[in-house]
Amino acid sequence: MDTLPKCEANFTALTPLTFLTRAAACYANRPSIIHEGTRFTWSQTYHRCRRLASSLRALNIANKDVVSVLAPNIPAMYEMHFAVPMAGAVLNTINTRLDAKNIAAILKHSEAKVFFVDYELVPKARDALRLLVGQTEPAQYACLPLVIVIDDINSPTGIRLGELEYEQMVRQGDPNFVVDEIHDEWSPISLNYTSGTTSEPKGVVYSHRGAYLSTLSLILGWEMGSEPVYLWTLPMFHCNGWTFTWGVAARGGTNVCLRNTVASDIYTNIVLHNVTHMCCAPIVFNILLEAKPSDRLQFKSKVEILTGGAPPPASLLEKVESLGFHVTHAYGLTEATGPALVCEWQKRWNQLPVQQQAELKARQGVSVVTMADVDVKNLETMESVARDGKRMGEIMLRGSGIMMGYFKDPKATSKAFENGWFRTGDVGVIHPDGYLEIKDRSKDVIISGGENISSVEVEKVLYGHPRVLEAAVVAMPHPRWGESPCAFLSLKKNPSGKKDHVTQAEVIAYCRKNLPHFMVPKVVKFLDELPKTATGKFQKVQLRAMAKQFVVPPENDQQQNKPKKSTSQVNNNNNNNNNNIEQVLAVSRL
Repeated sequence: MDTLPKCEANFTALTPLTFLTRAAACYANRPSIIHEGTRFTWSQTYHRCRRLASSLRALNIANKDVVSVLAPNIPAMYEMHFAVPMAGAVLNTINTRLDAKNIAAILKHSEAKVFFVDYELVPKARDALRLLVGQTEPAQYACLPLVIVIDDINSPTGIRLGELEYEQMVRQGDPNFVVDEIHDEWSPISLNYTSGTTSEPKGVVYSHRGAYLSTLSLILGWEMGSEPVYLWTLPMFHCNGWTFTWGVAARGGTNVCLRNTVASDIYTNIVLHNVTHMCCAPIVFNILLEAKPSDRLQFKSKVEILTGGAPPPASLLEKVESLGFHVTHAYGLTEATGPALVCEWQKRWNQLPVQQQAELKARQGVSVVTMADVDVKNLETMESVARDGKRMGEIMLRGSGIMMGYFKDPKATSKAFENGWFRTGDVGVIHPDGYLEIKDRSKDVIISGGENISSVEVEKVLYGHPRVLEAAVVAMPHPRWGESPCAFLSLKKNPSGKKDHVTQAEVIAYCRKNLPHFMVPKVVKFLDELPKTATGKFQKVQLRAMAKQFVVPPENDQQQNKPKKSTSQVNNNNNNNNNNIEQVLAVSRL
C-alpha cells in the first residue's frame, strides 16, 4: 500500500469555494439570495462572484493580500465570501459596531489593500480613514487601502467615498474569468479580528481546509437538509457567519439577507419566504419575544435556531420555543471558526418535562464532528477533570477547525497552542453524560448581545478619567443583551484629603465619548476601596457576585447602536466631508 501515489485524480485541496461551483452546476435556477426586491439564482451568484474576482485581480490584488469589508448582511457581503478568495486574496470582515478608532487599527494591522464600505457606514469609515492617514507617513500614502462603496442594490443613493462602487466592479469584471485552483488547502481564506480578553485586537487566520471542514461539521451537526431557506439574523462578520456563508451554498439553499435585525423584518421574512433556519445570539430571542402584536406573525412550520454567545437562561429558551422555534445551543469562539460544541439532542430527553429540557439545551454540549477532541483540564497538571458536573477546569480544543494562528503574533499563537491544545480561556465542567457546560470566563470576557467585550479595554478607558483611582469591570445581567459591563470604581482624594465627587452619569458620559456604545458600563458603583487578594489583584469573583444583584436603570438602557440615518443625512455628510480625505485617497491606488 505504501506504493499507492497521491495524485490529481485522488487528492484535491479542501476549500469551501467548491461549494459555490457545485451549487451553480446542481442548483443553477434555485434562488441563492433574496434581499428585499433583489433576487439571484445560484448561476447568477457564481457569475457575479467570478466577475468581482476578475475586477479585484485587475486592481493588482495579489495572492494573500487582505481585502476588508465593513457592511451589514447584504448580498455584496455574502458574495465577497467567495469572490475575494477566488481572486487569491484573504477576506477580512469588520464588525460594524466598532468605532472609527478600532476600525482604523484593524485596517492598519491587516495591511488591507482594498476597503469595501456600505453606503450607510461611509461616515464611520471616513473617520477611520482620517485616523489611518494621521498614522501614516506621506511617503506611504500609496499603501492606504483603495476604498469602494457598496451602494444600496435596491435603491441606489449615489453616495461615494472615492470613485469606485461595488456593482460597477461586478459589471466591469470578466464573465469568462478562470478561477485559479487552490493547490494548498493550508493557505489562508479569511482574517477575523477579536479583541477577546485583551485590549489589543488579534487577527485570527482561517485556512481553506479549516473553513471547509468546519462548514461540513455544522451542516451535519445541525442536520441541515437540502434547499434550506436561511435568514441572516447573525452578522456575517461574526466568524464568517459561523461558516454558513459557505454552508448555505453547500446545501443549495437560499440566503435571505437582512440589513437590520428588527422584529417586524424577521417575522415578515420568515412568513414571506418560508424560512427554515437562522442563527443568532440570545439577544435576538428578546427581539422576537418583545415584538409588537402587529409585528408578530404566525408561521406554519418550526424554524430551526442555532444560538451561541452568553448561555441563555432555560426560561428564555422555553419562551422562544413556544413561538414556533426549535433551539439548538452551541459554544464556540473566533479561534475555533465559530461553533466548536453543539448541544446535540438525545431522543430520550423528549420524555422529560419542558423545564428540564430547557435546562439541558442551555448546556454547551459535545464537540462538532470534525473537532478531534474537546476536554476540560486542570491547568497545573493538564489532567482531565472528573466528569461529575462539579470539578472545574479550562476548556481545551484541538482539531482541523482551529485557526491557523494569530496574524503577525507568533508569541500569542505559541501560547494559545501550548501542550498541543488550544486553550479557550473559558472555565467549565463536564457532566457524567459527557456534555460540557461553561461555568465562568477565566479572562473576564463579557458577552453582550453576542459581542465579546474585553473588561481590560473598558478598564483602560476608565483609568483615563482624571478622578479614577481604581477600576474593575465585570459582567452583570441584562434583560435584553444577556450581559452588560458593570464598573466598580474608587476615586482619588483631593488636596483636602476627601474623595472627589463623581456621579454615575458623568462616568457613563465619559465612556460614551471613548468607547463603542455597546461597551459602555450600564451601572457604575463607587467603593472606598476595591476588594483585593493577598497578591493585590482585584477580587472579581466577589465583584461579580455583587453585580448579579444590580438592575440596569432605564435611563442607561439605551440602544447599543445609533439610529439609522436617512439617505439625505448621509448624503449631506458625505458631500460636506469627502473632499479632504479623497485628496489623500487619490494616491491610494494599487
